Parts: sequence; C-alpha cells; structure tokens
Amino acid sequence: MSATRTLLSLALALALSAGNALAAESISKVNGSISAEAGQAYGDLETVNGSIRIQDGATTQDAATVNGSISVGGKATTGSLETVNGSIRLDRGVTVAGDLETVNGSIFVDRGGKVTGGAETVNGAIGLVATQLGGGIETVRGSVTVGVDSHVKGGLKVSKSTGLFNLDSKKPPRIIIGPNAVVEGPLVFEREVKLYVHRSARTGTITGATAIAFDSATAPQD
Repeated sequence: MSATRTLLSLALALALSAGNALAAESISKVNGSISAEAGQAYGDLETVNGSIRIQDGATTQDAATVNGSISVGGKATTGSLETVNGSIRLDRGVTVAGDLETVNGSIFVDRGGKVTGGAETVNGAIGLVATQLGGGIETVRGSVTVGVDSHVKGGLKVSKSTGLFNLDSKKPPRIIIGPNAVVEGPLVFEREVKLYVHRSARTGTITGATAIAFDSATAPQD
C-alpha cells in the first residue's frame, strides 16, 4: 500500500533530521503527540510515535504518523491523513483535500464530510455517514459501511490477501451500502464477503459477490 511506503520513508526522514529547524507553520516530531489548536492554521503535521489531534475548525496541510491515531474535530480542514498503526476519525463537517490511509486501524467519517480522495485500509473497518468521497474505497480484511446519504465516486474494492498480508480470517467482511447511498464505479470483491445493498441505494457493476437487498434502516445481522 502507498501508506506503508510513504510512512516508512517519513520515519527514516524524521529520525535523520531530528532537531533541525522547521518552518513555523509545520510541526514535526519523532516521539510525541501533536495537537493542532482549534481555529488555528498549520502546515504539515508529522510524527512517528504519537497521535495527532486536529481540533474543531483548525486548518492543516497533510498529517501523518506511524504509530498513533489521527482525530479531526468538527468543521476542520486538512490535507491527506495517513497512519500505519492507528485509526482515523473525522467529526462532522470535516473537509479533506486528499486521501485517508491506514494499514492497521479503522477509518470513520461523520456527517457532512467531504474528502477529495479515497479511503484505504488493510486491517480495519471503514465507515461513512452522509459523506462525499471523491475517490474509491479499498480494503483487504476490513468491513465497509457506506452509510445513509453517502456518495462514493471511485468504486469499492476488497482485495485478496497476498504476501505479508495473506492472513484472511474465516469470517468474511461485511460490506453495507446503506439507504440513499451511491457508489459510482465498479464494486470488485476478490475474496468472500457478505454484501448488503439497501433498495434505495445505487451502485456500479458488482463482481465477485451477490448483493443481499434490505429495506430496514440497518442491514440484517449475519
């Protein structure tokens, strides 16, 4: 995954450059968490071992960590958000100019989210509620919920495990396309999944799975 390559490079670069002067608008660390204060503007936020918290209404460029989660407060504006070991969570009304990527962790975008890129994980659930996603969704072993009123423009793919990630669990991921949700582009499943599509939802061509239709507010339990 691109997140793995990018963040391993980040770890090396920060370790070699620790202590160097950085532009005032950016924050870069090797060890320690980062907090972007509410309503303030920042450049890139980068750490290796620590979480990143972007508070309500803050504006940042890209934010990346290796070991830590990223949380974004309501109505904040950011660039791409990337982590290897940690979750990414966006509160209501967040705008992201870029992608959401993690390897071991979940991704959740609350109501009113606008993401110009895609959402990608290996191990971890992806959940969207009334969110506009300009790219696609990709995962290997995570469940996916394209929730009520969400719109995904780049399709959806669940990849087969290969190489180091060839550790599929016996229980197939749940893929839910909720009420009034739209997934443009193909839905491609390279491994077994349980696919539930609400009757009011719209999707592109489905390959590798058979959709189970539902009418209720939430998908049936397995």
